[in-house]
Amino acid sequence: MIFIDTARRNIFSLLVGLCIAGLSGIADAGSRILATGGVTEIEGAAGGGIVPWALITGYGTRDEIGATAFHTHVEIDDFRLQSSGIAVGIYNRVELSYARQKMGLGSTVPGQSIGQDIFGAKVRLAGDAVYDQDRLMPQLAVGIQYKKNRDFELVPKALGAKKDSGTDFYLAATKLYLAGLAGRNVLLNATTRATKANQLGLLGFGGDLNNSYSLRFETSAAIFLNDRLAIGMEYRSKPNNLSAFQEDSYKDLFVAFVPNKHIAFTLAYAKLGTITDKKSQDGIYFSVQGSL
Repeated sequence: MIFIDTARRNIFSLLVGLCIAGLSGIADAGSRILATGGVTEIEGAAGGGIVPWALITGYGTRDEIGATAFHTHVEIDDFRLQSSGIAVGIYNRVELSYARQKMGLGSTVPGQSIGQDIFGAKVRLAGDAVYDQDRLMPQLAVGIQYKKNRDFELVPKALGAKKDSGTDFYLAATKLYLAGLAGRNVLLNATTRATKANQLGLLGFGGDLNNSYSLRFETSAAIFLNDRLAIGMEYRSKPNNLSAFQEDSYKDLFVAFVPNKHIAFTLAYAKLGTITDKKSQDGIYFSVQGSL
């Protein structure tokens, strides 16, 4: 798809531009509090590294439009995953995103890789992310992610996956408590997802064990050591649709550094469990995001 390939190249160009703007302080960002746009999760939505949050990407308020671009690299024991994309936040109400993922198959299928395109949309329903006595309700958002596997015949079909595309639906609740723990800001998030995806969709959708939607739970928690530096953890449960290989939950411990509203860095230690024929896949997750 010429459009998709061109879009991917443009993502990298935009990300470089946003990073330069952020480091030099020459770009405008929205009016929301620092870090209230989150970072970008691996499927392109605003959130943590592996879990989407109810936050809308960027820093735009109800009168502003914001945009982000990101690139993520995950280096685990036997595989390498890269994801890059772009998102737009419209009036702190609607988020539209696109991400492309590519995973090298290592010794499982030497010299080969599989990938997918992810088109996402998120709508803020109610509530406010920042806690005070007048805003007790967490921010709530509903989202969808349409995923199209580009290499279905290579591995997913052989493992028993039923389809090369699928749509995830999720509901997220997020709250930021200012001075919530020992004077530190604390962010809590809970997400419920309906999905058929195997390994996020990289191994197709549905399988011989189960070809129906299942509800999965995801959560994130972070504490800000200061206004720009946060540490936290995430957990994401996943369905087990294929008899060929067990699929495990994802977990990570992360550090996020947000020096200003234009750029953010995330470094994590990820435990991804069994992926195809390889068990105990652990490694490093690194992501950079530019915003305007």
